[in-house]
Order: sequence, then C-alpha cells, then structure tokens
Amino acid sequence: MCITKDTLLHHIERYRNDLIEIVQLKGMTSEEAIEKSQALDHLLNQYNQYFNEESQQR
Repeated sequence: MCITKDTLLHHIERYRNDLIEIVQLKGMTSEEAIEKSQALDHLLNQYNQYFNEESQQR
C-alpha cells in the first residue's frame, strides 16, 4: 500500500492530538498513552523514510 505525504501528515497530527488528550486524562505512563506514542513513533519513522527516499531521488 502506497501512502502519500499528506496522508502521513494527517495521521501524525491526529495521533499527536490523541496522545495529548490521553496523557491529560490518564497520564503519560498509561498503557493507552504508551501504545499511542509507539504508533506515533512508527508514523514519524515512515515520514522520515519518505523524505530520505525522496531526497535520494533528487
């Protein structure tokens, strides 16, 4: 599945907002916060990889 840069940015923003809300409600060390943080890390890694590949093609 090919994901676009804009789609990644949208997901990153959504996950970041979700994480902020979870941390405010349940704390930074809650299981839900940790899971959301790990998912956000994964998205950020994908975004980084996208740009690394893009810059190598130039």
